[in-house]
Amino acid sequence: MGSPHSPGDRLDRVVSGLSHDGQGVVDVDGMVAFVPGALPSEHIRLQLQRRSRRYWSARLDAVLQPSPQRRRPPCILAERCGGCSLQHWQLEAQQQWKRQKLLDTLRRIGHFQDLDQRVGQVLAQQGDGLGYRNRAILPLERRDDGTVRAGYYRAGSHTIVNLNHCPVLDSRLDSLLEPLKQDLERSRWPIDRHLRARGGLRHLALRVGHHTGEVLLTLISSREDLDGLEQQAQVWMKRWPQLVGVCLNIQDRPSNTLLGPDTRVIAGRGWLQERFAGLAFQIGADTFFQVNTPLAEAMVPLLASALSTVPRGYLIDAYCGIGTFALPFAALGWNVLGIELSPGSVGRAEDNAAMNGLSDTCRFLPGPVGSLLHEHLPGCEALFVDPPRKGLEASAVQAILQTTPQLLLYLSCDPATLARDLACLAGPSGPYSIEQLQPIDLFPQTSHLETLATLRRTNEAEPQAAFRGQS
Repeated sequence: MGSPHSPGDRLDRVVSGLSHDGQGVVDVDGMVAFVPGALPSEHIRLQLQRRSRRYWSARLDAVLQPSPQRRRPPCILAERCGGCSLQHWQLEAQQQWKRQKLLDTLRRIGHFQDLDQRVGQVLAQQGDGLGYRNRAILPLERRDDGTVRAGYYRAGSHTIVNLNHCPVLDSRLDSLLEPLKQDLERSRWPIDRHLRARGGLRHLALRVGHHTGEVLLTLISSREDLDGLEQQAQVWMKRWPQLVGVCLNIQDRPSNTLLGPDTRVIAGRGWLQERFAGLAFQIGADTFFQVNTPLAEAMVPLLASALSTVPRGYLIDAYCGIGTFALPFAALGWNVLGIELSPGSVGRAEDNAAMNGLSDTCRFLPGPVGSLLHEHLPGCEALFVDPPRKGLEASAVQAILQTTPQLLLYLSCDPATLARDLACLAGPSGPYSIEQLQPIDLFPQTSHLETLATLRRTNEAEPQAAFRGQS
């Protein structure tokens, strides 16, 4: 039997909860409707937009009875911009929901029950949850009248929501947005992020050292022939003393990958200096680094506390990036091997180790994480993994199951893939038990959640130290 409703219909409903990405969930004749901007328990009026086979997409038409936790968003563009999805919700409520989302996901996907006592309260930084982002990559667009637009996309689209200020950005980056847009407008450089014509500028990338204040500016373009770029870069360097480098990254492929493999230094240097956990780091234009520096630093004592419970010896940091956590581990006295797929990140990690006098106890290998774990995991007392959103690759899980270190620390940026992996590692037949799960609000105002899982090998599980196989 078909639904009696059609796109455009307005309905009054009560919001039953939020989806994993922070959209309101309501029932429409037995089908789910997702309503961005709606909050749990609110009485709302929605307008149906699109129907798929399993759900409706809808628009929030009016809030008839608001949640007591609803607030005015700190950003005037919050209702249109897709960069944040929860600014209209009080921070404490955001954090409570994220903790419950973790529990629900572990139960639904991992089939874990009764974990509430092992899930800590959400670790969050003090303050209003604004000004924390140390990096921004903004798509660019030049309109027919020559004006330049820059901003995040409207949710579910490739339409730029033009902005001059962004309150979740570090204020030292936020202050650069408007004058940089004006300079790009005057430059007359071609802007063609979708490569529909002859190509040109695609994105503007900015990053800042939270502790040092150094700023790195990168233009992402499909073309190198930007007339007057060197002169403009020198103007920027003189105007802003905190700007230590201007780079040009070439991304000439029609894909969703923002950065290309080649980055050219136009002025200054191609990296900024930062302090993290008391150590010095060089961070390049195209290297991964945690976007919320203070909260990432707050993880280090948690990791150190867990590591203090096993004999200090050989530790592997898988998906190690530029050594963000590997170097603090080495500074604690561990003999660390960092494993990372990107050779460029490995080179930067080696430079960072040398700069901190840790090269003797911290070395790095480039290559596929799974195969390198198979080769180097035997004899390892502790393993730290920080995989991308897709979670651990199957070969990495197999390597861990074959050679089980005493302690496994898993930093996850996606509860769903964490639950999937924990089902293999700490499920009924897995060699580990879950000791603690620490949710971390690394991205306030959004639905994203980081989780640090502490897993300990059970007494019944014995490591197979002689294993040298491949997946």
